[in-house]
Amino acid sequence: MCGIAGTYRWPDGKVVTDRLTDTLAHRGPDGAGRYGHPVGDGEVQLGHRRLSIIDLSETGAQPMVSDGLALTYNGELYNAPELRAELEAGGARFRGTSDTEVLLEAWRRWGTDCLPRLRGMFAFGIFDERTGELVLARDQLGIKPLFLLRRGGGLVFASELKALATATGGKLEVDNAALVASLLYYWVPDSRCAYREAEKLPPGSWIRFRPDGGVERGRYWNLKDVAAEGRERARSGEQPDLAAIVEESTKRHLMSDVPVATFLSGGLDSSYLTAIAARQQPGISAYTIGFRAEDAKFEAMPDDLRYARQVAQRYGVDLHEIEIAPNVLDLLPQMTYSLDEPIGDPAAINTYLICQAAREAGVKVMLSGMGADELFAGYRKHLANLIALRYQRVPRPLRRGVSAAVDRLPVATSRRGLRSVRFAKRFLSFAELPEETAFRRSYTMYDQEELLALLNPDLAPAVDDVLTEHADIYEDNDLDDFVNRMCLADARMFLPGLNLAYTDRSSMAASTEVRVPYVDVEVVKAAFAFPGDRKIVGRQSKAVLKEAATSILPKEIVHRPKGLFSAPLRAWMSRDLAPLVREVINDGELVRSGFLRRDALRRLAAEDAAGHSDHSKHLWHVLTLEYWYRDATSGSDKSTSVNG
Repeated sequence: MCGIAGTYRWPDGKVVTDRLTDTLAHRGPDGAGRYGHPVGDGEVQLGHRRLSIIDLSETGAQPMVSDGLALTYNGELYNAPELRAELEAGGARFRGTSDTEVLLEAWRRWGTDCLPRLRGMFAFGIFDERTGELVLARDQLGIKPLFLLRRGGGLVFASELKALATATGGKLEVDNAALVASLLYYWVPDSRCAYREAEKLPPGSWIRFRPDGGVERGRYWNLKDVAAEGRERARSGEQPDLAAIVEESTKRHLMSDVPVATFLSGGLDSSYLTAIAARQQPGISAYTIGFRAEDAKFEAMPDDLRYARQVAQRYGVDLHEIEIAPNVLDLLPQMTYSLDEPIGDPAAINTYLICQAAREAGVKVMLSGMGADELFAGYRKHLANLIALRYQRVPRPLRRGVSAAVDRLPVATSRRGLRSVRFAKRFLSFAELPEETAFRRSYTMYDQEELLALLNPDLAPAVDDVLTEHADIYEDNDLDDFVNRMCLADARMFLPGLNLAYTDRSSMAASTEVRVPYVDVEVVKAAFAFPGDRKIVGRQSKAVLKEAATSILPKEIVHRPKGLFSAPLRAWMSRDLAPLVREVINDGELVRSGFLRRDALRRLAAEDAAGHSDHSKHLWHVLTLEYWYRDATSGSDKSTSVNG
C-alpha cells in the first residue's frame, strides 16, 4: 500500500512530481522514488511513496522499471502467486517476490487484458518507453483512489486530491455542485469531485494518454453486468458456497510480510473475518473501540465491547480496546484535511484512531468487515424499505395518525437520547414515497425541499442534477429484485463514495493499510447470485451471510443486534462542539459566501438543541464542510462564487 503520483507532458514535471510525492509521505513512510523519461516535446515523471508490506527488500522499490516499462503502483494483488506461476511458465523471470513485479510482467504479457484477471485492490500508472504512452487504471470496485487533472495536453495524477491542489499552487476552483451532493449524502459521490478541474478515475476502468495528445478510455469490469450474471445464476438454481468463498478471500487477504491485525467491533462482519483469521494465524491481534460512559449512555449506544471480548476470548485473539474520547475540536480540522473531500461520517475518526494505535504497536495491515452490509443487505435502510412497502398498505387515516403521534415525540431528554424515536421519525420520512425516492431518502440527509431551503437559490439547478444522477444510477439495471437493486445501488455509490473513501484516507493518514475481504471480486459475484429473499428473511437482515457464518461463529454473535461503527454525535454536539456550531452558523465562510443560509442553519440547530429532531449528523457535516471550504478557498485565486 502506497501513495502514487505523476505528471505527463506537464510544465516543470520533475519539480511538480516531487511536490506531489512529498504531500503523500504519510501513505508511504518507508521509501520514496521518482522516474523520468522524455515524451515528445515534454516528459513523463512518476513518483512513489512506499509502505512496505510484500517483499521488504529493494527489489520491491518503486517506481519499478524493467525493459522499457515503468510502474508506480498502490495496492495488493491477492492472486499474485497464481499469476506469477503462469507468467514464469511463459518465460518471465522475476528478481524479487513483490506483487508489483507480477503486475508489471502481467502488463507486458497482456496489456489492458490483464486488468480483469487481477484480484485485489489497486490504482497504478504504467509508462511504455517504446510508445510514449501512459496508462492509469483503478480496481474493479474502487477500493483504491486515483485523482487526475488535465490542462491542455498535460496531466497530473495522484492518490489524493490534496496533492493535485498542491501541484497547481492551490489554484483550483471549488465545484459547488459537488458540495451540494455532499450536503445531500454527507459525502461526495465517486462520479463527482470537489474541485472543478479534477476527476476520479471510475472503478473498473483505465485511461490511456498518448504523446500526440490523444486520450482513450476503457471499461474492463462493470458491477451492473456482474449483478445481471448473478441474477441468471440464481434463476438457474446455482448456489455458491458462500462460507468457502469468504474463508478463501480472508485467507488471501492475510498474505503479508509484516504483522496483520483485524478490526473487531463484535458485530457479525468483523467477528466472522477475525474468527477465520485467528484459525490461520493463532494469537492474531484485533482492535476495538468503546466510548466514554456518559457519551454512550446519552446516545443510547449498544454495548459492542462485550461481544468483541467474547469473540477474542473464544478464538485466542489479542484484543486491544481503545476508548474514543477524542478532543474533537482538534481532530476535526485534522480529519477534514486527511479525508480530502467533505465527508461527514464520524466513523472516519474511529478508523483513524484505531489505525494510529495499531501503527504505534507495530502493525501495518488491518482487515476490515467493510462491504458486507452493502452486498448482503445488512443496513437498517434495506429492511426499512421493505417494511415501507407493507406500511403503504395500511389505511391512510391510520398512517396519518401514526405520523402525527410520532412527530410530537422528542428524540432526546436532557439525559439521554431515544433511539427508537429517532428511528421512527426517520422511517416515516420516506415510508410513503416511491421506490427510488424512498431509498434515497432513507440514507441521505435532506429531501429536496429541505436542501433547497438550506442553499443559495442560485444552486437550485445543482440540486436537480444531483437528484437526477441518483435516480439514473439507481434505475440503471434490469434486476427484478428490490433487495438486490438496493444492494447494487449501494455497491456503486455508497461503498466507493463513502465507506471505501474514508477507510482509505483515514487509515493512510496513520500510515496503515486496511484490507477489505468482503469487497473482493469473487465475494461480490457470489453476493449477487443470491436473491433478495435469501438476504432478508422476515425481519432478519444479511440472512445468507449469517447462515455462512454459523459454520464458525456461535449463534449469540451471529444473531446479536446490529452494532454501530459510529460516534456519539448528539453527545458531542450538546457539549464539546456546541460553541463551534454557533460560530459556524453565525460567522462561518459557508454562510458569509452565501453558499448556505444562516436562518436555515439556525433552525436546524434550534430543533436539535430542543430535542425535537435529531440533526446531529447534519450539523456535524456542516462543520466538516466548513473546515474543508475554509481551506479550499483560503488562496486568493480560489473561487468563492456560489454559481455552480
